[in-house]
Amino acid sequence: METTGSAEAGREWLARIQAWAKELGFSQIGVAGVDLSDSEPGLLRWLEQGFHGEMHYMHSHGLKRARPAELVPGTLSVITARMDYLPQDTPSDWVQQEWQRLQRPQEGIVSLYARGRDYHKVLRARLQKLAERLAQEMGPLGYRVFTDSAPVLEAELAQRSGLGWRGKHSLVIDRRAGSMFFLGEIYVDRALPPTEPVAAHCGSCTACLDACPTGAIVGPQQVDARRCISYLTIEYGGSIPLQLRPLLANRIYGCDDCQLACPWNKFAQRSSLPDFDVRPGMQGSSLAELFAWDEATFLRRTEGSPIRRIGHEKWLRNIAVALGNALRAAPDVATAQALRVALHTRAAHPSDLVREHVHWALAQVPDPGSIDETTK
Repeated sequence: METTGSAEAGREWLARIQAWAKELGFSQIGVAGVDLSDSEPGLLRWLEQGFHGEMHYMHSHGLKRARPAELVPGTLSVITARMDYLPQDTPSDWVQQEWQRLQRPQEGIVSLYARGRDYHKVLRARLQKLAERLAQEMGPLGYRVFTDSAPVLEAELAQRSGLGWRGKHSLVIDRRAGSMFFLGEIYVDRALPPTEPVAAHCGSCTACLDACPTGAIVGPQQVDARRCISYLTIEYGGSIPLQLRPLLANRIYGCDDCQLACPWNKFAQRSSLPDFDVRPGMQGSSLAELFAWDEATFLRRTEGSPIRRIGHEKWLRNIAVALGNALRAAPDVATAQALRVALHTRAAHPSDLVREHVHWALAQVPDPGSIDETTK
């Protein structure tokens, strides 16, 4: 068994890791042990209830998520990392500005975390550099880095290592930084001193539960992914349930509502890295403009972005739903007609999935000058 020696030596190593991590743009570092056995019953209940939806990988990996030493044999400690992601130029009234986007139905809303570079790429590269530095200084080291890329209980590990507590929306919250941050981990075969968890500070607040547009937060720390807009617009590949489509409003990739409602996010921190600065087209663009992207344009505009992984077909599906909602909210005939024109450009799309959502959208306010769209 590899160890770091005395408790004092372990604390010294931790201090050095934290200093190196800060140089790489990480906001906080913690250490968790590998015994997560008391989290297994909750994980199993969540899976048994089907709350994972069609994310079959969540079920196929089973309890490996709660057993780091089974996922990576020899693991003795987990180094946890937090990286803030609000863009550097985020204004002080950013929460209000984000809520206001919902009052502009013709504007496409992309979740804040996805407006810049793909966080998988940013965190993985920097965690790898951190692990390499640790191996260089500490000597032979077995390690593996993770960023939302394997069966890892990220939020649980973050909570146990003091990066924050689990909010009622299931995300990790820090008193000094809210919840607008990414998590990453390094599994190592050295025993490092665990950092202390922090107390929860949600109290009786239910702002996140109340704000969820689809009621996906079915209880404190219980999210039914099948109703979650982030799941429906990103992970889910099928036809979005009819009863949920109006609730998506103009959200086309992800949803931030539970975090916007959280009072702790008044302390959310700006990123120290330019990677998460907003890319052109990802904020304030009209649905019609985004719907006009052909596949080549989509691939070019989303290069290096997390959005690329959903593919052009799901991109059009999501925007079609938003256009249908915008059509229903159109303030005048001219606006409604412009939205119909945009939708008709994809009415004969080769994808059954896209066509079905386009025809649904057109049927929200049928054009009195044409046949009933519901018959198509």
